[in-house]
Amino acid sequence: MILVTGGTGFLGSHLLRKLVNVGEPVRALYRKKIPQQVKDIQHKIEWFQGDVLDVISLEEAMVGIDRVYHCAAVVSFSPGEHATMMKVNVEGTANVVNMAIDAGVRKLVHVSSVAALGRAKAGRLDESCEWQESKNNSKYAVSKYFSEMEVWRGRAEGLEVAIVNPSIILGSGYWNDGSGALIKNAWKEFPYYTQGINGFTDVRDVAEVMYRLMESDVDGERFVVSTDNWKYYDLFRQMAEQLGKKAPHIPVKPWMAEIVWRMEALKSKITGKKSILTKETARTAQMQVFYNSDKMQQALPDFTYIPLEKTIADMCKAFLQDQQQQ
Repeated sequence: MILVTGGTGFLGSHLLRKLVNVGEPVRALYRKKIPQQVKDIQHKIEWFQGDVLDVISLEEAMVGIDRVYHCAAVVSFSPGEHATMMKVNVEGTANVVNMAIDAGVRKLVHVSSVAALGRAKAGRLDESCEWQESKNNSKYAVSKYFSEMEVWRGRAEGLEVAIVNPSIILGSGYWNDGSGALIKNAWKEFPYYTQGINGFTDVRDVAEVMYRLMESDVDGERFVVSTDNWKYYDLFRQMAEQLGKKAPHIPVKPWMAEIVWRMEALKSKITGKKSILTKETARTAQMQVFYNSDKMQQALPDFTYIPLEKTIADMCKAFLQDQQQQ
């Protein structure tokens, strides 16, 4: 039987759908409630209330499990959440690894991030990059790097492992966080765009790669999962066009971003609402970063990425349908 941590999250919910569709028996860990995004398939999943920081619940959840997908993590660029993020991402991963070893689990597929490759150098980044301390590394990147270290420790102790390092994941269903928030900005005709470049990939592709790696003989490897490297402007423009909205037209200069994130930080303190734009996100959005996923394509030669144009079209279609139902 399979255990999925983080099954209530964005990637985890899409992974659950993939596993159910191929007929795998699945147990999913949840902390508080089962998300609406999997309402149609929730009866096909064995739900187990627990937490990656609660080793007792993890131990119970691992009973009868031979494969584990570890998706549970905190993704945040807000300074006030850094401590929690480090605890969940690093200590939580250590707990999952330890309990998996104790339970005799055969294989673990761990969700990391391209952020864990580090951004100490320019150019195309891939799995061969060695981590280096750099001011360009976000706190999230640091947490994912150390979580990977826990996974490698697990392999040294006899656990088969594979790690995926997705770039920015795009997909439908969670409109208030991550890539979903980008759709909402396009819907509101947010006029600004940054001049950075980053890697992007479809959430369905990440789930597919994870499944294929789990079912393969791959052990002790990590893989960048990134469809293509795009300018943020091109991403926002296509979103706006699909939604029938005006595309962003005001480029954000670095000095402008430095002012805006400070204003947003002050606004967040006054209102108590979390800001999407922080010091880390403002600076990252100006960087031009390129990711190379050739290694994954060599390991899974039959795999084909969903084009980003289709990903965006599907996201916008789903968003418009949800808007009509409100």
